[in-house]
Amino acid sequence: MVGNLEAVVVVIRKICLLLVFIFFFGSSISAQDNSEILYKKRVLEQIEINFLNSYYIQEGENASVTGGVGNEKLTDFTPSFVVAIPLNDDDILTIDLTTSNYTSASSSNGNPFDVSGSSSGYDDDSDDDDDEDYQEDENSYGDSRNVVGSPWVASSGASKQDVWSSLSLGYESSSDDRNTVKSRNISISKEYDYNSVGIGGGITKLYNQKNTSFSVSGNIYFDRWDPIYPTELKAYSDENGNLDTGFFYNVDIKDSNGNVSLDWKPINNFSLIKDDSRNSYSLSLSASQIIGTNSQASFFLDIVKQQGWLANPLQRVYFSDVSNYFIGNESSISNYTSKSNRDVFHLSDDIERLPSKRLKIPFGFRFNYFINEKITVRNYYRYYSDDWGIRSNTINLEIPYKISDSFTLYPSYRHYDQTQSDYFAPYDMHLSTSEFYTSDYDLSSFNAKQYGIGLSYKDIFAERQIFNFGLKSIDLKFSNYQRSNGFNANIFSIGFVFTQN
Repeated sequence: MVGNLEAVVVVIRKICLLLVFIFFFGSSISAQDNSEILYKKRVLEQIEINFLNSYYIQEGENASVTGGVGNEKLTDFTPSFVVAIPLNDDDILTIDLTTSNYTSASSSNGNPFDVSGSSSGYDDDSDDDDDEDYQEDENSYGDSRNVVGSPWVASSGASKQDVWSSLSLGYESSSDDRNTVKSRNISISKEYDYNSVGIGGGITKLYNQKNTSFSVSGNIYFDRWDPIYPTELKAYSDENGNLDTGFFYNVDIKDSNGNVSLDWKPINNFSLIKDDSRNSYSLSLSASQIIGTNSQASFFLDIVKQQGWLANPLQRVYFSDVSNYFIGNESSISNYTSKSNRDVFHLSDDIERLPSKRLKIPFGFRFNYFINEKITVRNYYRYYSDDWGIRSNTINLEIPYKISDSFTLYPSYRHYDQTQSDYFAPYDMHLSTSEFYTSDYDLSSFNAKQYGIGLSYKDIFAERQIFNFGLKSIDLKFSNYQRSNGFNANIFSIGFVFTQN
Protein backbone atom coordinates (compact mmCIF):
# COMPACT_ATOMS: atom_id res chain seq x y z
CA MET A 1 0.00 0.00 0.00
CA VAL A 2 2.82 2.41 0.88
CA GLY A 3 4.50 1.68 -2.44
CA ASN A 4 1.26 2.46 -4.30
CA LEU A 5 0.89 5.79 -2.47
CA GLU A 6 4.45 6.74 -3.28
CA ALA A 7 3.83 5.93 -6.93
CA VAL A 8 0.74 8.16 -6.92
CA VAL A 9 2.74 10.98 -5.33
CA VAL A 10 5.44 10.75 -8.00
CA VAL A 11 2.80 10.92 -10.74
CA ILE A 12 1.09 13.94 -9.10
CA ARG A 13 4.39 15.79 -8.82
CA LYS A 14 5.30 15.11 -12.44
CA ILE A 15 1.87 16.19 -13.71
CA CYS A 16 1.98 19.43 -11.69
CA LEU A 17 5.47 20.26 -12.95
CA LEU A 18 4.43 19.46 -16.53
CA LEU A 19 1.35 21.70 -16.30
CA VAL A 20 3.35 24.58 -14.88
CA PHE A 21 6.02 24.18 -17.59
CA ILE A 22 3.46 24.07 -20.39
CA PHE A 23 1.48 27.09 -19.24
CA PHE A 24 4.42 29.29 -18.33
CA PHE A 25 7.01 28.31 -20.91
CA GLY A 26 5.34 26.14 -23.54
CA SER A 27 4.24 27.45 -26.89
CA SER A 28 0.55 28.23 -27.19
CA ILE A 29 -1.70 26.04 -29.28
CA SER A 30 -2.22 27.75 -32.61
CA ALA A 31 -5.64 29.34 -32.94
CA GLN A 32 -7.79 29.07 -35.99
CA ASP A 33 -7.29 31.66 -38.73
CA ASN A 34 -8.83 34.99 -37.70
CA SER A 35 -10.06 35.53 -41.23
CA GLU A 36 -12.56 32.72 -40.67
CA ILE A 37 -14.16 34.51 -37.75
CA LEU A 38 -16.74 37.13 -38.66
CA TYR A 39 -17.24 38.36 -35.09
CA LYS A 40 -15.43 37.77 -31.83
CA LYS A 41 -16.77 39.16 -28.56
CA ARG A 42 -14.25 40.31 -25.98
CA VAL A 43 -13.94 37.98 -22.99
CA LEU A 44 -14.05 40.99 -20.65
CA GLU A 45 -15.28 44.31 -21.98
CA GLN A 46 -13.92 46.67 -19.30
CA ILE A 47 -11.69 46.79 -16.26
CA GLU A 48 -13.52 45.19 -13.33
CA ILE A 49 -12.69 45.91 -9.70
CA ASN A 50 -13.83 43.69 -6.82
CA PHE A 51 -13.52 44.99 -3.27
CA LEU A 52 -14.39 42.57 -0.46
CA ASN A 53 -14.27 43.11 3.29
CA SER A 54 -14.95 40.44 5.88
CA TYR A 55 -14.96 40.44 9.66
CA TYR A 56 -14.57 37.14 11.52
CA ILE A 57 -14.84 36.44 15.24
CA GLN A 58 -14.56 33.07 17.03
CA GLU A 59 -14.83 31.66 20.55
CA GLY A 60 -13.69 28.29 21.90
CA GLU A 61 -12.02 26.45 24.80
CA ASN A 62 -9.54 24.12 23.08
CA ALA A 63 -6.61 26.31 22.08
CA SER A 64 -3.94 24.28 20.28
CA VAL A 65 -1.13 26.68 21.25
CA THR A 66 -1.75 25.77 24.88
CA GLY A 67 -2.10 22.03 24.29
CA GLY A 68 -5.83 21.64 23.64
CA VAL A 69 -7.18 23.65 26.55
CA GLY A 70 -7.58 27.42 26.80
CA ASN A 71 -8.98 30.56 25.23
CA GLU A 72 -9.51 30.43 21.45
CA LYS A 73 -10.91 33.93 21.00
CA LEU A 74 -9.83 35.42 17.69
CA THR A 75 -10.90 38.38 15.58
CA ASP A 76 -9.91 38.90 11.97
CA PHE A 77 -10.50 41.73 9.50
CA THR A 78 -9.74 40.82 5.88
CA PRO A 79 -9.92 43.35 3.06
CA SER A 80 -9.37 41.99 -0.46
CA PHE A 81 -8.83 43.98 -3.65
CA VAL A 82 -9.10 42.21 -7.02
CA VAL A 83 -8.64 43.92 -10.39
CA ALA A 84 -9.39 42.14 -13.68
CA ILE A 85 -7.84 43.91 -16.69
CA PRO A 86 -8.68 42.99 -20.31
CA LEU A 87 -5.40 43.09 -22.27
CA ASN A 88 -7.11 42.43 -25.61
CA ASP A 89 -10.11 40.52 -26.92
CA ASP A 90 -8.84 37.20 -25.54
CA ASP A 91 -6.59 37.79 -22.53
CA ILE A 92 -7.25 38.92 -18.96
CA LEU A 93 -4.74 39.87 -16.25
CA THR A 94 -5.99 39.54 -12.67
CA ILE A 95 -4.28 41.13 -9.67
CA ASP A 96 -5.39 40.01 -6.20
CA LEU A 97 -4.13 41.77 -3.07
CA THR A 98 -5.43 40.46 0.26
CA THR A 99 -4.49 41.19 3.87
CA SER A 100 -5.69 39.44 7.00
CA ASN A 101 -5.37 41.45 10.21
CA TYR A 102 -6.01 39.27 13.23
CA THR A 103 -5.77 39.34 17.01
CA SER A 104 -5.56 35.94 18.71
CA ALA A 105 -5.71 35.10 22.40
CA SER A 106 -4.39 31.62 21.61
CA SER A 107 -1.38 32.72 19.55
CA SER A 108 -0.49 35.33 22.16
CA ASN A 109 0.15 32.50 24.61
CA GLY A 110 3.22 31.35 22.78
CA ASN A 111 4.61 33.47 25.62
CA PRO A 112 1.92 33.41 28.34
CA PHE A 113 4.17 34.52 31.19
CA ASP A 114 3.84 37.85 32.95
CA VAL A 115 6.20 39.24 35.60
CA SER A 116 4.20 40.81 38.44
CA GLY A 117 1.28 41.24 36.08
CA SER A 118 3.21 42.74 33.15
CA SER A 119 4.99 41.34 30.12
CA SER A 120 8.05 39.34 31.12
CA GLY A 121 10.20 40.91 28.44
CA TYR A 122 11.78 37.58 27.55
CA ASP A 123 12.64 37.55 23.85
CA ASP A 124 12.11 34.10 22.41
CA ASP A 125 13.74 35.03 19.10
CA SER A 126 17.18 33.70 18.34
CA ASP A 127 18.97 36.99 19.04
CA ASP A 128 21.88 36.14 21.34
CA ASP A 129 22.41 39.77 22.32
CA ASP A 130 18.94 39.91 23.86
CA ASP A 131 19.70 36.82 25.94
CA GLU A 132 22.92 38.40 27.15
CA ASP A 133 21.07 41.57 28.20
CA TYR A 134 18.63 39.42 30.13
CA GLN A 135 21.53 37.65 31.86
CA GLU A 136 23.06 40.95 32.97
CA ASP A 137 19.84 41.99 34.67
CA GLU A 138 19.30 38.77 36.64
CA ASN A 139 20.51 40.07 40.00
CA SER A 140 17.95 42.87 40.00
CA TYR A 141 15.09 40.41 40.56
CA GLY A 142 15.90 39.43 44.14
CA ASP A 143 15.06 36.03 45.62
CA SER A 144 12.28 35.06 43.25
CA ARG A 145 10.15 36.56 40.50
CA ASN A 146 6.36 36.57 40.48
CA VAL A 147 5.91 34.96 37.07
CA VAL A 148 2.37 33.89 36.24
CA GLY A 149 0.44 32.79 33.18
CA SER A 150 -2.77 31.04 32.16
CA PRO A 151 -4.15 29.37 29.03
CA TRP A 152 -7.36 31.32 29.68
CA VAL A 153 -5.80 34.79 29.71
CA ALA A 154 -4.50 36.47 26.55
CA SER A 155 -0.90 37.59 26.87
CA SER A 156 0.48 40.85 25.53
CA GLY A 157 3.21 39.05 23.56
CA ALA A 158 4.27 39.94 20.02
CA SER A 159 2.36 37.02 18.52
CA LYS A 160 -0.96 38.31 19.88
CA GLN A 161 -1.65 40.05 16.58
CA ASP A 162 -0.33 39.73 13.06
CA VAL A 163 -0.97 40.65 9.45
CA TRP A 164 -1.03 38.03 6.73
CA SER A 165 -0.51 39.54 3.27
CA SER A 166 -0.89 37.91 -0.12
CA LEU A 167 -0.35 39.06 -3.70
CA SER A 168 -1.30 36.88 -6.65
CA LEU A 169 -1.20 37.44 -10.40
CA GLY A 170 -3.33 35.47 -12.82
CA TYR A 171 -3.23 35.41 -16.61
CA GLU A 172 -6.10 33.88 -18.57
CA SER A 173 -6.32 33.49 -22.34
CA SER A 174 -9.23 32.23 -24.46
CA SER A 175 -9.14 30.75 -27.93
CA ASP A 176 -10.92 32.55 -30.75
CA ASP A 177 -13.84 30.12 -30.64
CA ARG A 178 -13.97 30.47 -26.82
CA ASN A 179 -13.83 26.70 -26.41
CA THR A 180 -10.39 26.66 -24.80
CA VAL A 181 -9.31 28.70 -21.77
CA LYS A 182 -5.77 28.54 -20.41
CA SER A 183 -4.73 30.05 -17.08
CA ARG A 184 -1.45 30.72 -15.31
CA ASN A 185 -0.93 32.09 -11.81
CA ILE A 186 1.80 33.04 -9.37
CA SER A 187 1.41 34.10 -5.74
CA ILE A 188 3.41 35.18 -2.70
CA SER A 189 2.25 35.50 0.91
CA LYS A 190 3.85 36.38 4.23
CA GLU A 191 2.94 36.46 7.90
CA TYR A 192 4.70 36.57 11.27
CA ASP A 193 6.19 33.08 11.16
CA TYR A 194 5.43 31.78 7.67
CA ASN A 195 5.90 32.66 4.00
CA SER A 196 4.83 31.01 0.77
CA VAL A 197 5.42 31.16 -3.00
CA GLY A 198 3.08 29.42 -5.43
CA ILE A 199 2.89 28.83 -9.17
CA GLY A 200 0.30 27.01 -11.24
CA GLY A 201 -1.64 26.64 -14.44
CA GLY A 202 -4.73 25.06 -15.91
CA ILE A 203 -6.78 24.45 -19.02
CA THR A 204 -10.54 24.26 -19.63
CA LYS A 205 -12.11 22.75 -22.76
CA LEU A 206 -15.75 23.28 -23.77
CA TYR A 207 -17.70 20.96 -26.06
CA ASN A 208 -21.22 20.32 -27.29
CA GLN A 209 -21.98 23.98 -27.93
CA LYS A 210 -20.47 24.83 -24.53
CA ASN A 211 -22.89 22.54 -22.69
CA THR A 212 -20.01 20.30 -21.57
CA SER A 213 -16.70 21.31 -20.02
CA PHE A 214 -13.58 19.60 -18.69
CA SER A 215 -10.86 21.27 -16.63
CA VAL A 216 -7.46 20.26 -15.31
CA SER A 217 -5.11 22.40 -13.23
CA GLY A 218 -1.98 22.02 -11.15
CA ASN A 219 -0.38 24.14 -8.42
CA ILE A 220 2.87 23.99 -6.50
CA TYR A 221 3.55 25.90 -3.27
CA PHE A 222 6.98 26.36 -1.73
CA ASP A 223 6.50 27.37 1.90
CA ARG A 224 8.91 28.08 4.72
CA TRP A 225 8.54 28.49 8.47
CA ASP A 226 10.27 31.18 10.48
CA PRO A 227 9.67 29.08 13.61
CA ILE A 228 8.26 30.64 16.76
CA TYR A 229 8.35 28.28 19.76
CA PRO A 230 6.66 28.17 23.17
CA THR A 231 8.69 30.41 25.46
CA GLU A 232 9.67 27.74 28.01
CA LEU A 233 10.91 25.33 25.32
CA LYS A 234 12.91 27.99 23.48
CA ALA A 235 14.43 29.14 26.77
CA TYR A 236 15.31 25.56 27.72
CA SER A 237 17.12 25.13 24.40
CA ASP A 238 18.88 28.50 24.67
CA GLU A 239 20.17 27.69 28.17
CA ASN A 240 21.09 24.06 27.37
CA GLY A 241 18.67 22.81 30.04
CA ASN A 242 20.01 25.04 32.84
CA LEU A 243 17.00 26.06 34.98
CA ASP A 244 19.00 28.58 37.02
CA THR A 245 19.67 31.12 34.29
CA GLY A 246 18.07 33.15 31.53
CA PHE A 247 14.28 33.10 31.57
CA PHE A 248 14.28 30.58 34.46
CA TYR A 249 16.49 32.63 36.77
CA ASN A 250 14.77 32.97 40.17
CA VAL A 251 11.54 31.49 38.79
CA ASP A 252 9.94 28.78 40.91
CA ILE A 253 8.97 25.68 38.93
CA LYS A 254 6.43 23.59 40.85
CA ASP A 255 5.24 20.01 40.58
CA SER A 256 1.56 19.01 40.57
CA ASN A 257 1.53 19.19 44.41
CA GLY A 258 2.83 22.77 44.39
CA ASN A 259 6.34 21.87 45.61
CA VAL A 260 9.29 23.72 44.07
CA SER A 261 11.28 21.40 41.79
CA LEU A 262 14.04 21.50 39.20
CA ASP A 263 13.07 18.18 37.66
CA TRP A 264 11.12 19.56 34.70
CA LYS A 265 12.50 18.99 31.27
CA PRO A 266 10.81 18.47 27.90
CA ILE A 267 11.01 14.97 26.45
CA ASN A 268 14.09 14.19 24.37
CA ASN A 269 15.69 17.43 25.66
CA PHE A 270 13.86 19.67 23.22
CA SER A 271 15.82 20.89 20.21
CA LEU A 272 14.87 23.34 17.45
CA ILE A 273 13.48 21.96 14.20
CA LYS A 274 15.93 21.52 11.35
CA ASP A 275 13.55 21.22 8.38
CA ASP A 276 11.63 24.51 8.11
CA SER A 277 10.20 23.92 4.62
CA ARG A 278 6.77 22.72 3.47
CA ASN A 279 6.00 21.96 -0.18
CA SER A 280 2.53 21.25 -1.58
CA TYR A 281 1.57 19.77 -4.95
CA SER A 282 -2.05 19.72 -6.11
CA LEU A 283 -3.83 18.33 -9.14
CA SER A 284 -7.48 19.25 -9.80
CA LEU A 285 -9.86 17.65 -12.29
CA SER A 286 -13.45 18.74 -12.94
CA ALA A 287 -16.26 18.23 -15.44
CA SER A 288 -19.62 19.92 -15.84
CA GLN A 289 -22.69 19.19 -17.94
CA ILE A 290 -25.88 21.11 -18.66
CA ILE A 291 -28.45 18.34 -18.32
CA GLY A 292 -31.48 20.25 -19.48
CA THR A 293 -33.03 23.68 -19.59
CA ASN A 294 -33.40 23.65 -15.79
CA SER A 295 -30.42 21.72 -14.43
CA GLN A 296 -26.63 21.49 -14.39
CA ALA A 297 -24.29 19.02 -12.72
CA SER A 298 -20.53 19.08 -12.13
CA PHE A 299 -17.98 16.71 -10.63
CA PHE A 300 -14.52 17.34 -9.20
CA LEU A 301 -11.51 15.48 -7.86
CA ASP A 302 -8.47 16.96 -6.11
CA ILE A 303 -5.24 15.21 -5.20
CA VAL A 304 -2.96 17.10 -2.82
CA LYS A 305 0.47 15.99 -1.62
CA GLN A 306 2.34 17.83 1.14
CA GLN A 307 5.82 17.21 2.43
CA GLY A 308 8.18 18.88 4.86
CA TRP A 309 7.45 20.29 8.33
CA LEU A 310 3.67 19.91 8.51
CA ALA A 311 3.25 20.57 12.24
CA ASN A 312 3.02 23.98 13.91
CA PRO A 313 6.08 24.66 16.11
CA LEU A 314 4.08 27.03 18.34
CA GLN A 315 1.58 24.37 19.46
CA ARG A 316 2.25 22.58 22.76
CA VAL A 317 1.63 18.92 23.61
CA TYR A 318 1.33 17.30 27.07
CA PHE A 319 1.78 13.62 28.00
CA SER A 320 -0.19 11.58 30.53
CA ASP A 321 2.83 9.41 31.41
CA VAL A 322 5.11 12.37 32.21
CA SER A 323 5.07 14.36 35.47
CA ASN A 324 3.47 17.81 35.26
CA TYR A 325 5.26 21.03 36.19
CA PHE A 326 3.92 24.56 36.47
CA ILE A 327 4.88 28.20 36.84
CA GLY A 328 2.61 30.49 38.84
CA ASN A 329 0.21 30.20 41.77
CA GLU A 330 0.26 26.64 43.12
CA SER A 331 -3.25 26.99 44.57
CA SER A 332 -4.64 27.19 41.02
CA ILE A 333 -3.04 23.94 39.81
CA SER A 334 -6.01 21.82 40.89
CA ASN A 335 -8.40 23.76 38.64
CA TYR A 336 -5.96 24.32 35.78
CA THR A 337 -8.46 23.45 33.03
CA SER A 338 -11.14 25.76 34.47
CA LYS A 339 -11.66 29.31 33.21
CA SER A 340 -11.24 30.42 36.82
CA ASN A 341 -7.53 29.68 36.52
CA ARG A 342 -5.90 33.06 35.94
CA ASP A 343 -2.40 32.65 37.30
CA VAL A 344 -0.74 29.28 36.67
CA PHE A 345 0.64 27.73 33.49
CA HIS A 346 1.58 24.13 32.66
CA LEU A 347 5.11 23.87 31.22
CA SER A 348 5.08 22.07 27.90
CA ASP A 349 6.42 18.55 27.35
CA ASP A 350 7.00 19.07 23.63
CA ILE A 351 5.66 20.75 20.50
CA GLU A 352 3.27 19.18 18.01
CA ARG A 353 4.93 16.45 15.91
CA LEU A 354 3.33 15.13 12.72
CA PRO A 355 4.48 13.03 9.76
CA SER A 356 6.52 14.81 7.08
CA LYS A 357 4.12 13.65 4.34
CA ARG A 358 0.38 13.92 3.81
CA LEU A 359 -1.84 12.85 0.93
CA LYS A 360 -5.31 14.43 0.69
CA ILE A 361 -8.03 13.31 -1.74
CA PRO A 362 -11.36 15.20 -1.79
CA PHE A 363 -13.98 14.58 -4.45
CA GLY A 364 -17.61 15.50 -4.91
CA PHE A 365 -20.32 16.97 -7.08
CA ARG A 366 -22.62 19.97 -7.48
CA PHE A 367 -26.17 20.02 -8.78
CA ASN A 368 -28.07 23.19 -9.59
CA TYR A 369 -31.76 23.16 -10.43
CA PHE A 370 -33.75 26.11 -11.75
CA ILE A 371 -37.27 25.76 -10.33
CA ASN A 372 -38.75 28.95 -11.76
CA GLU A 373 -37.85 32.58 -12.38
CA LYS A 374 -37.77 33.21 -8.63
CA ILE A 375 -36.11 30.15 -7.07
CA THR A 376 -32.98 28.12 -7.80
CA VAL A 377 -31.63 25.22 -5.72
CA ARG A 378 -27.87 24.71 -5.45
CA ASN A 379 -26.59 21.47 -3.88
CA TYR A 380 -23.02 20.50 -3.04
CA TYR A 381 -21.48 17.33 -1.61
CA ARG A 382 -17.82 16.55 -0.90
CA TYR A 383 -16.10 13.50 0.56
CA TYR A 384 -12.56 13.89 1.92
CA SER A 385 -9.94 11.40 3.06
CA ASP A 386 -6.25 11.54 3.88
CA ASP A 387 -3.51 9.21 5.10
CA TRP A 388 -3.60 10.77 8.59
CA GLY A 389 -6.88 8.96 9.27
CA ILE A 390 -9.36 11.80 8.67
CA ARG A 391 -12.56 11.14 6.75
CA SER A 392 -15.16 13.85 6.29
CA ASN A 393 -18.45 14.70 4.60
CA THR A 394 -19.67 18.13 3.56
CA ILE A 395 -23.22 18.87 2.45
CA ASN A 396 -24.18 22.38 1.38
CA LEU A 397 -27.57 23.72 0.33
CA GLU A 398 -28.23 27.21 -1.00
CA ILE A 399 -31.60 28.45 -2.31
CA PRO A 400 -31.31 31.83 -4.03
CA TYR A 401 -34.64 33.67 -4.15
CA LYS A 402 -34.97 36.48 -6.67
CA ILE A 403 -36.89 39.27 -4.96
CA SER A 404 -36.74 41.56 -8.00
CA ASP A 405 -34.65 42.14 -11.10
CA SER A 406 -31.98 43.73 -8.93
CA PHE A 407 -32.17 41.95 -5.55
CA THR A 408 -31.64 38.29 -4.65
CA LEU A 409 -31.77 36.65 -1.21
CA TYR A 410 -29.37 33.75 -0.49
CA PRO A 411 -30.27 31.53 2.50
CA SER A 412 -27.85 28.62 2.97
CA TYR A 413 -27.08 25.66 5.24
CA ARG A 414 -23.90 23.60 5.51
CA HIS A 415 -23.31 20.33 7.40
CA TYR A 416 -19.84 18.95 8.08
CA ASP A 417 -18.57 15.93 9.99
CA GLN A 418 -15.14 14.33 10.30
CA THR A 419 -13.35 11.48 12.03
CA GLN A 420 -10.35 11.95 14.29
CA SER A 421 -6.77 11.95 13.03
CA ASP A 422 -4.62 8.99 14.07
CA TYR A 423 -2.32 11.44 15.88
CA PHE A 424 -4.84 13.45 17.92
CA ALA A 425 -5.48 13.29 21.66
CA PRO A 426 -6.90 15.92 24.06
CA TYR A 427 -4.89 17.87 26.63
CA ASP A 428 -2.52 15.73 28.74
CA MET A 429 -3.64 12.41 27.19
CA HIS A 430 -0.82 11.60 24.75
CA LEU A 431 1.85 9.00 25.49
CA SER A 432 5.48 10.07 25.31
CA THR A 433 6.33 6.81 23.50
CA SER A 434 4.34 7.96 20.45
CA GLU A 435 6.22 9.14 17.39
CA PHE A 436 3.59 11.68 16.31
CA TYR A 437 1.11 13.72 18.37
CA THR A 438 -1.12 16.79 18.28
CA SER A 439 -3.84 18.35 20.42
CA ASP A 440 -5.13 20.58 17.63
CA TYR A 441 -8.92 20.18 17.67
CA ASP A 442 -9.06 20.86 13.92
CA LEU A 443 -7.78 17.26 13.70
CA SER A 444 -10.26 15.87 16.24
CA SER A 445 -13.58 14.15 15.63
CA PHE A 446 -16.49 16.60 15.42
CA ASN A 447 -19.48 17.70 13.41
CA ALA A 448 -20.44 21.24 12.53
CA LYS A 449 -23.25 23.24 11.04
CA GLN A 450 -23.27 26.63 9.41
CA TYR A 451 -26.24 28.88 8.72
CA GLY A 452 -25.96 31.74 6.29
CA ILE A 453 -28.02 34.51 4.77
CA GLY A 454 -26.97 36.82 1.96
CA LEU A 455 -28.42 39.67 -0.05
CA SER A 456 -27.19 40.61 -3.49
CA TYR A 457 -27.84 43.73 -5.55
CA LYS A 458 -26.96 43.66 -9.25
CA ASP A 459 -27.06 46.34 -11.93
CA ILE A 460 -25.76 44.87 -15.17
CA PHE A 461 -25.70 48.33 -16.75
CA ALA A 462 -23.74 49.85 -13.83
CA GLU A 463 -25.80 53.03 -13.97
CA ARG A 464 -24.81 54.26 -10.51
CA GLN A 465 -21.45 56.02 -10.68
CA ILE A 466 -18.62 56.36 -8.16
CA PHE A 467 -15.86 58.53 -9.58
CA ASN A 468 -15.22 57.10 -13.05
CA PHE A 469 -16.55 53.62 -12.25
CA GLY A 470 -20.01 52.13 -12.41
CA LEU A 471 -21.35 50.07 -9.48
CA LYS A 472 -22.21 46.64 -10.89
CA SER A 473 -23.11 44.72 -7.73
CA ILE A 474 -23.15 44.68 -3.93
CA ASP A 475 -23.15 41.48 -1.85
CA LEU A 476 -23.87 41.26 1.87
CA LYS A 477 -23.57 38.01 3.81
CA PHE A 478 -23.68 36.72 7.39
CA SER A 479 -22.80 33.18 8.53
CA ASN A 480 -22.90 31.48 11.91
CA TYR A 481 -20.68 28.40 12.41
CA GLN A 482 -21.05 25.95 15.32
CA ARG A 483 -19.03 22.85 16.21
CA SER A 484 -20.11 20.02 18.46
CA ASN A 485 -17.13 20.71 20.78
CA GLY A 486 -18.33 24.21 21.71
CA PHE A 487 -16.34 26.17 19.13
CA ASN A 488 -18.38 28.83 17.33
CA ALA A 489 -17.76 31.68 14.92
CA ASN A 490 -19.54 34.49 13.07
CA ILE A 491 -18.56 35.91 9.69
CA PHE A 492 -19.75 39.21 8.24
CA SER A 493 -18.81 40.17 4.68
CA ILE A 494 -19.57 42.86 2.15
CA GLY A 495 -18.39 43.00 -1.43
CA PHE A 496 -18.57 45.55 -4.25
CA VAL A 497 -17.96 45.13 -7.97
CA PHE A 498 -17.15 48.17 -10.12
CA THR A 499 -16.62 48.44 -13.87
CA GLN A 500 -14.82 51.17 -15.74
CA ASN A 501 -17.02 53.40 -17.90
